[in-house]
Amino acid sequence: MNSIQKNTDVILIGAGVMSATLGSLLKELAPEWEIKVFEKLASAGEESSNEWNNAGTGHAALCELNYTSEKADGSVDIRKAVNINEQFQLSRQFWSFLVNSNLIRNPQDFIRPIPHMSLVMGEKNVSFLKKRFKALSGVSLFQGMEFSDDPEKLKEWIPLIMEGRTLNEPIAATKIDSGTDVNFGALTRILFDHLKSKNVEIRYKHSVKDIKRASDGSWKVKVHNLDNGKIEYHHAKFVFIGGGGGSLPLLQKTGIPESKYIGGFPVSGLFMVCNNPKLVAQHHAKVYGKAKVGAPPMSVPHLDTRYIGNQKALLFGPFAGFSPKFLKTGSNLDLIGSVKPNNLITMLAAGAKEMALTKYLIQQVMLSNEKRLEELREFIPNAKIEDWEIVVAGQRVQVIKDTEGGKGTLQFGTEVVSSADGSVAALLGASPGASTAVHVMLEVLEKCFPQHMEEWEPKIKEMIPSYGLSLAENPELYQEIYNTTTEVLGLGEKEPLHH
Repeated sequence: MNSIQKNTDVILIGAGVMSATLGSLLKELAPEWEIKVFEKLASAGEESSNEWNNAGTGHAALCELNYTSEKADGSVDIRKAVNINEQFQLSRQFWSFLVNSNLIRNPQDFIRPIPHMSLVMGEKNVSFLKKRFKALSGVSLFQGMEFSDDPEKLKEWIPLIMEGRTLNEPIAATKIDSGTDVNFGALTRILFDHLKSKNVEIRYKHSVKDIKRASDGSWKVKVHNLDNGKIEYHHAKFVFIGGGGGSLPLLQKTGIPESKYIGGFPVSGLFMVCNNPKLVAQHHAKVYGKAKVGAPPMSVPHLDTRYIGNQKALLFGPFAGFSPKFLKTGSNLDLIGSVKPNNLITMLAAGAKEMALTKYLIQQVMLSNEKRLEELREFIPNAKIEDWEIVVAGQRVQVIKDTEGGKGTLQFGTEVVSSADGSVAALLGASPGASTAVHVMLEVLEKCFPQHMEEWEPKIKEMIPSYGLSLAENPELYQEIYNTTTEVLGLGEKEPLHH
């Protein structure tokens, strides 16, 4: 057998936004470390990070209603929204550092300003939105948010949504202009170009088949070169598994205790994309609605202005779906293959607990184009089927684990699982995902390299000035950072509205 064996410091599995971010941080903090990246597809950012596979919202909790929950006493809990917003601010700071250091150029290739809006109908929802607006308005991170329940005002904000609408119930929206649209596919490709220039070895069409502990405590990674069919073995002191939905099976192969009792539940999605430029020009915002009863939080309907390849696009969705694959390019055996003796009970418990979700997903899969058009018309009353086409979005694998909430609890969110000695870490889960990549990768550094954090801290603070501080509690610092990043990332100039 023709196998090659090589040693390196760090192996990153998967050429998505997470590996790109971790690699870029490590290159600044430990430039002498050797890093290798293995990606089974032919180029970077092709799976979950691809611009057609996610909403690109630059999740700062400005418009996502599922990040603010109503408590039993009727007040609104905004802690999660504040947390996610702070995490997105870390991403903005790191991207600004890269631009300022001339490590990456042309931020408008991956980030643009776009208003973020929440839109609700019905008396109960309108009163919730008003309470949410009041609660968030007290926090500097959400300054500039406006609320209106006046249909005339809403016609100015969202002409396409208001046109032809019968107003037989209250309607209200919030709008904030500091929102962004992020092309995470473009960002991922830009970061990998940067890493390549820093001598990071990036191997495309290389599929990782196994990860085992070597006798010296390092990790032995078995890699299949898809071009020539050869098997290679690479050793590294630290391995990061950032393979999107493909991370869970690889994490299971490490055999670390932390990988047990975790399952994955795949959810696929469809978007409707507008192919009529006249309509695209009439809408300039990301507008998030409220999830239907029984629907999972990642299926909040939204109508989004996106910039993809310098073209303005309009997307509506997502329609959830179910496929047993863990990646768009995965296998129909992924889900079955991920069920192990140690997580079987967890998985079965989730299956029993999440019957409503499973039923919802099956109904979504069965939706006809007419039914999808009906849902679109709740947003755009005059929508015509010929103006829209269906695009299949990326696969998301929601984490299932045993929590205080009992066995087999479905987690909506992004999680890092790492070994006790910090030599291996994996990223699991979905939204807010890419938007909080910098926060999540700092968490990986803290968990996996505690012995270096003291020496790295000054450099981290140079890259991310608010590191270790709460921006919500330091409004002056937030204002300063917001102004700087807005300028560096070119987010200050608003695009004139076209009527």
